[in-house]
Amino acid sequence: MRTGQMKRISPWPLVGAAGLLLAASVSALAQEEAPAIDSGDTAWMLTSTALVLLMTIPGLALFYAGMVRKKNFLATVMQSFAITCLMTIIWMVAGYSLAFSDGGSVNDYVGGLSNFFLNKVSVDSVNGSIPETVFLMFQMTFAIITPALICGAFADRMKFSAMLWFMALWSIVVYAPVTHWVWGGGFLAEAGVLDFAGGTVVHINAGVAGLVCAIVLGKRIGYGHDNMAPYNLAFALIGASLLWVGWFGFNAGSAAAANRSAGMAMLVTQIAAAAAALAWMFAEWIGRGKASVLGIVSGAVAGLVAITPASGFVGPTGALVIGIAAGIVCFWMVVWVKPRIGYDDSLDAFGVHAVGGIVGAILTGVFAVEAIGGTPGLLEGNPGQVGIQVYGILATILWSVIASFVILKIVDVIVGLRVSREVEVEGLDINLHGEVIQ
Repeated sequence: MRTGQMKRISPWPLVGAAGLLLAASVSALAQEEAPAIDSGDTAWMLTSTALVLLMTIPGLALFYAGMVRKKNFLATVMQSFAITCLMTIIWMVAGYSLAFSDGGSVNDYVGGLSNFFLNKVSVDSVNGSIPETVFLMFQMTFAIITPALICGAFADRMKFSAMLWFMALWSIVVYAPVTHWVWGGGFLAEAGVLDFAGGTVVHINAGVAGLVCAIVLGKRIGYGHDNMAPYNLAFALIGASLLWVGWFGFNAGSAAAANRSAGMAMLVTQIAAAAAALAWMFAEWIGRGKASVLGIVSGAVAGLVAITPASGFVGPTGALVIGIAAGIVCFWMVVWVKPRIGYDDSLDAFGVHAVGGIVGAILTGVFAVEAIGGTPGLLEGNPGQVGIQVYGILATILWSVIASFVILKIVDVIVGLRVSREVEVEGLDINLHGEVIQ
């Protein structure tokens, strides 16, 4: 090398190093921006999902079956089990997409088709702090129990084939859109309707549909004069107890995380259920001279129903009042109003679920606490919230009534709705399923 001549250095190693640094920075930034899955939240939501499924099988199955006559016991548990299977497939194929995807120009009313057959859901999909697979499974359990609740209104008299047709169509035409209205970014969500875990979506929706079914099908043969006492109240009590335990997943799980909101939702759920059970029990004790097993379990379910929309928005005192109100109002509806109007809501799907849901939804607007759920209610100077709640109730009732009636008429044309007189008198178990309880 000549003196004073500098050695030439290639720039490419420096360029490569800079590129690697840039790539590493971009990768780190992407990792920071990617949604992170929280293992605690995921574990709680997996548990909640199992708890809500427990509500239908075996909870609701035993609760309803224990209240019908022995000749219809198997047919009643079969309804809950078959609905669990049917709704699982419908939710996978279409329900989840219609409820929770973007509906574009009609997003105010229904979701779109982007998630049909769960085609965009993968092992890497995330919803908040949990896998999307867990979120959609949790919501699937709601889609399962909601139509199953309707069966209580037409117990002892609907064809099994008609029930399957009705539930399949109802879940697509009624349940999925109403879910979208409230939880999927639809017009009720935009209006500010508060429904933490399903007062409108589940209970008012199902209870009103049940009343339509009861009226369209007509009364059971012998209703009002034959002995239609429950077959086995022990089964009903066990079923109600499973519902109560499962309801912690229903309400506290709707926080979608293991957080303070879930803790308060669990606490108020317990308080409201206990208060309503006692309120119904004492009302019956005063009015009829005895406190019955059927009464106290019905009251507990009424309280669980009523606290459902409020569970993420109210505190313990609000839960206490909601529970007492639900127990008294639902008792009055079932024991006094129903016999005088004369409709045959066999297992009080309307009297407990729709009426309890309405009580809870309205009182959510009264007792909502801003420090708990982010929205103040009437008692905190926001009386307009009560009106918003009523708006959500009326919209849900209107759609459920109209759509349920139309679906029933369509199913009646396809397969017929009601079993024959001979089948109803002899029993659904032996005639529809070829089996009996010995």
